[in-house]
Amino acid sequence: MPTPERTTLEEIVAAARDLLDDGGPANVTMQAVAQRVGVRAPSLYKRVRDREALLTLVSTQIALDLGARLAEAGDELESLARAYRRFAHEQPEGFRLILGGPGDPEVLARVSAPVLRATGAAVGDEHALDAARLLTAWVTGFAMMELLGAFRHGGSVDDAFEWGLGRIVSSLDLQEAGAPGHVLPAHGS
Repeated sequence: MPTPERTTLEEIVAAARDLLDDGGPANVTMQAVAQRVGVRAPSLYKRVRDREALLTLVSTQIALDLGARLAEAGDELESLARAYRRFAHEQPEGFRLILGGPGDPEVLARVSAPVLRATGAAVGDEHALDAARLLTAWVTGFAMMELLGAFRHGGSVDDAFEWGLGRIVSSLDLQEAGAPGHVLPAHGS
């Protein structure tokens, strides 16, 4: 007679994610996860190859959650950037974990689709990826600096974010830059 199921992959990933939230990647050990789900550590290996595979599953789940959050944010660049920043603040350890990017191209496509749609609408399909990279690089850098406590000069960090976001979005606005497909002259031209 087969051994009864004592835990599921979903429970294992959820436990690992809780541990990540509580103390970062170093906190996610097979032993700690096993304790959380009520099994012995060797039992986990029936579901997950090793710790690295478990962290990949957690990273994928977090990335998909971010993608869902972005999909719910709407089609405006500002609302997407704000949702991305909020996600970073709500799940700082998960946010750090996914910065390496999901390895699965399908997951990456799902996560990036809302931003690519919005940047495509703003700058056209030819430069949608470039614009998405600009926007996400800026928001990621800003959020990481916040999470690290790097903004120490006073003033409102929220106001600084909104000011910077306004500059980025206006730089992507084709109507402001001129005609569709307009290319700004190179420095010194």
